[in-house]
Formats: sequence, structure tokens, C-alpha cells
Amino acid sequence: MYRPPAFREDRSDHLQAAIRAYPLATLVTHGAQGLSANLLPFLLATDDDGRILLQSHLARANPQLADLRAGAEALLIFRGPDAYVSPGWYPAKQEHGRVVPTWNYVMVQAWGRPRVIEDQGWLRRQIDNLTAQQERDQPQPWSVDDAPAAYIEGQLKGIAGVEIVVDRIEGKWKASQNHPAANRAGVIASLQADDRASPMAALMARLERERE
Repeated sequence: MYRPPAFREDRSDHLQAAIRAYPLATLVTHGAQGLSANLLPFLLATDDDGRILLQSHLARANPQLADLRAGAEALLIFRGPDAYVSPGWYPAKQEHGRVVPTWNYVMVQAWGRPRVIEDQGWLRRQIDNLTAQQERDQPQPWSVDDAPAAYIEGQLKGIAGVEIVVDRIEGKWKASQNHPAANRAGVIASLQADDRASPMAALMARLERERE
């Protein structure tokens, strides 16, 4: 991933927090049919040696499962908040006009070799934990146990688990760090006025506090 120094993020706690907050990842593999990519929700865990594990499941009918069984290195791409940045938000536009549009975003990429898991106990724990992760903010969280047991057993037969032991992970926080303070403040103020962009505004505000 192209990462100019101003945008590099390598702090493990920040990378893991981003994955937990935005767990839907693009899983990219390469196999006999070329490149394959699918969106899957992942759980982040660690093993006894402190290595990061990324766990999910996919339909047995998914052709990408063949790539995973082959065990070649896979790439996971997690996208965090993002927002368009208009040059009109920079005070520098009025001063000298040497500004252009851009896009701010957060991205985490992780590489590792996949392991396909077909153990029904593992799969049940995986969907229990994934459901708990995604339902935690619901007023009345749904549990897998809320569905008929026979129905869940049938659903489990149609999926396979995947676990990736992460060999390498890196992040890119592109949040106007390459601009002077006045421009950054202008971007934050404009993003805060747009509900859709509030997550990026909050991230930029936090980065400003870290500068202090």
C-alpha cells in the first residue's frame, strides 16, 4: 500500500481498534481462476503467542473457498471512515488558490495464510461471537439461540470457516496531516456540518488532540 510518511499508522492498538469498528473486509485471493475478491465480516482475536487472528465464514458454494483451501497468501482490506474534501474548505484557497480536491480515508491491510475450518463447534462459536459483536448496540440484541436449533444446524452445514494468521499488517490514516493547521481546521469544521462525514471529522479532531 502506498503510504507517505504523514499518513502511516503502525500502532497495533489503533489498527486493531479500526478492524473491530469496521469489521467488513474485502478478502482478496489468487488461484487457478485468477484474482478473487469477496466482502466478509471478520472477528479479530489473538492466539497464545499474541499473533492476530482474523476469523470469518463463507458459503461452501463460494468458488473462493478453493483458493483458501490451497493456502496461498491472502490479503484483507478493511476500510474505515472516509470523506470527500473540497478545496473550498481551505483558507489557503482565498490566500493563494493553490489547492485541489482530495479524499480522506482510513484503511488497514493485513496479509496472511488462510486456514479453512469445517469443525461444527468452531463454526458455531464463530457465528455466536460475530453475532454478539454486531448486535451489541441493538436495543434488544438478537442471539443465535433465538432461532430454532434445527434451522441453525442446517445453516452451519452450508458454510465453512476461515482463519487467517496475520503475518503483516499496516494502516493508512489519510486525514489532511500534510496540510497546515488552518487548512485542517477548515476541513474539520466542514465535515462536522455533514452528518455523513462525522466519523471522519471525529477522527481528524482526535489526531489534532494528539498533536498537542
